[in-house]
Amino acid sequence: MRTWPAPAKLNLFLHIVGQREDGYHLIQTVIQFVDLCDQLTFKVRADDNINCTYTSVNISPETDLCIKAAQLLQNQTGKKQGADIYVEKVIPLGAGLGGGSSDAATTLLALNELWDCKMSILDLEQLSIELGADVPVFVRGHSCWVEGIGEQLTPVELQEYWFVVIFPNVHLNTREMFADEELTRNCRPLKIRDFFSANGLMSFGKLADFEATQNVFEKIARRQCAVERAFQWLNSHATARLTGSGSAVFAHCQSKQQADVIAESCANEFTAYVVKGLNQSPAV
Repeated sequence: MRTWPAPAKLNLFLHIVGQREDGYHLIQTVIQFVDLCDQLTFKVRADDNINCTYTSVNISPETDLCIKAAQLLQNQTGKKQGADIYVEKVIPLGAGLGGGSSDAATTLLALNELWDCKMSILDLEQLSIELGADVPVFVRGHSCWVEGIGEQLTPVELQEYWFVVIFPNVHLNTREMFADEELTRNCRPLKIRDFFSANGLMSFGKLADFEATQNVFEKIARRQCAVERAFQWLNSHATARLTGSGSAVFAHCQSKQQADVIAESCANEFTAYVVKGLNQSPAV
């Protein structure tokens, strides 16, 4: 049995710049990993059965991305082995932190090794598009400027700030968020160079002050009373932003000490995490 981490992510901004004829949304975002991780333990089976067990949450086999990822890899490679997967769930569901996508990516990376599939990272990325828009960047394992439906990845080097993440204990459904009639789907496309300072590193301070960037899901998520309260509370300490399609909000801090102070004062109705930005995923 071997264990792999599956990190959470933050969307430093998220725009929708159009929609394809098949209904898929075209996005622009910057994704950075953080050191809040699920832990996945794998045991190879002699038969081809795939089983997945979670701590703390109940996920049906029909919607389980880990099972879907393992089956996809089996079908792609013709492998007849199976796996028992045990997920120590830390990343909250429905928070926009990418936990399910990260678990799926880690499953592909781990079983590619354990089953000796010999697929390259680029091949796994291409395969993972079938699992969801966030999965390819988790397979790539590096902070990226992300476009298209999540498959166009440009690695970037970001400042690895400390962040406070506030989860309002509300779970938002990604499919429903994308279907919302108030969602802005025609943002002006941006250039990567808009976000880089002279030293070549993306500056979150510059990003936070750049009025043309936002998360298009923010106004929809803030219709939920708990999300709105989380925004107002965090904004009283630092500039709050939504990650993904919500419901978690985050703010960057100048130090771990500052992040700890903010988190320790968090209202009881929320869950606070102090996390470190990571350019390199611990899963790869």
